[in-house]
Amino acid sequence: MAGSAEAVPRKAAAPQQAAVPAQEPVPAQEPVPAEGPVPQGGPAGPGAGGHDLSAGGDVLDRVTATARAALRLYDASEGAEVSLLNVSENATFLVNDPVAGLSVLRVHRLGYHSRPAIESELAWMDALRAEAGIRTPRVLPASDGSRVVTVPANTVPANTVPANTVPANTVPANSGPASGASRHCVRMEFLPGAEPAGAHGGVLRPGALAHFAELGAITARMHAHARGWGRPAWFTRFRWDADAAFGAPIGAGGRWGRWRDGVGVGPAEAGILARLEERLRQRLGAYGTRPEKFGLIHADTRLANLLVHDGTTAVIDFDDSGFGWYLYDLGTTVSFFEDDPAVPGLVAAWLDGYRAGGGVLTADDLAEAWTFIAFRRLLLTAWIGSHPAAAGAADLGADYTLGTCDLAEKYLSGHLDAGGLLARSRVTSGVGTAERGDLEGVHIGSRAGGRRHRRQPRHRQGHRGGIRQGRGESAHHRP
Repeated sequence: MAGSAEAVPRKAAAPQQAAVPAQEPVPAQEPVPAEGPVPQGGPAGPGAGGHDLSAGGDVLDRVTATARAALRLYDASEGAEVSLLNVSENATFLVNDPVAGLSVLRVHRLGYHSRPAIESELAWMDALRAEAGIRTPRVLPASDGSRVVTVPANTVPANTVPANTVPANTVPANSGPASGASRHCVRMEFLPGAEPAGAHGGVLRPGALAHFAELGAITARMHAHARGWGRPAWFTRFRWDADAAFGAPIGAGGRWGRWRDGVGVGPAEAGILARLEERLRQRLGAYGTRPEKFGLIHADTRLANLLVHDGTTAVIDFDDSGFGWYLYDLGTTVSFFEDDPAVPGLVAAWLDGYRAGGGVLTADDLAEAWTFIAFRRLLLTAWIGSHPAAAGAADLGADYTLGTCDLAEKYLSGHLDAGGLLARSRVTSGVGTAERGDLEGVHIGSRAGGRRHRRQPRHRQGHRGGIRQGRGESAHHRP
């Protein structure tokens, strides 16, 4: 989600949004659809995880040409320009139109989402805004009304999508960047705002607990909507279960590749992480995928994907949304800084906010809080290895892998047991109170035997990749 070697300075936190009123739980609606095999390499590009934007060479020049070609399919003025903001899963561009103003253009990587899957993402964003009162970016349609446009690799515009229809995926099944594969593009409104402050090095930023509580409340509202929403018959998104995440059979590699190919994974690290994967599969299998536990989720709910502006909060970046465990959205909240000593308090604030927003958490749910944090951490270890060109991935590198081993050792030894989450001290969160329980006091920053790994730089908390280019006052350039 970046294309620059220069980090944008963090802006001051905007005013906090008012507490979200509690909602009644919505009954489960329909079973979660099954999913085919996770794509690996092929049209998505080289390497496990298939991130073609990490292929090097002139790929970013070609993607920029694709963005310019896509812009011709919209009602943009003659003087409209595009500039690369960031590269992560996709490439995101700022559109500066002297007549219409700013907007955002997302150029999709190859092989991650079909065109109907992108349409499904946009449909849920619309429904959340219209039915749940959650602010999401509005899609700006092309000249013919299409919400997704398709541009071939030779940059000749090819928008064959009639207005108000759900198109078939036009990407050739066996094509790649060099053989003329098409790229899907979506243009969205530019939302002003700033990412709320979190924590770093065990120090809570001003308002951090309140922001995490608000994030929990918003997440509860999204989950309630997902449970009760009548999805369109054509709706399709991928899954975030253990097989999709880690691969099936074991060792095959999942959606973001293989953690075994992570930076700095040697025999010792592989032994620890293999035991972690085995334990995670066991616990998640026992936890189950019943409708009250597993459904449509955002799958990247972090402060980096909130925009606070003039007392309102927007949710962005639904690109990873799909069918997964609802508590996976808790695991994503502390992405890239899972070993920060402030995490227990932040998790407690999130849980409090989730309940305040109408979310229901059972003892079984609370017992797996660290399971989902460890699940996400192992996924991100694979992501860093398979996305070397994504912003910040190279900086995270082997240190992040060592931190994953630290977390694995703590988790496997039972030191991160969250079964007594409601047993101890209370902490004011700004929406109400949260209880830290057994998460309180756990320090994850040291390896067994006293060896410590280097703490990650501050920008890790920002988003997958962390380095940003362009307008620092808004995070909406990170879809």
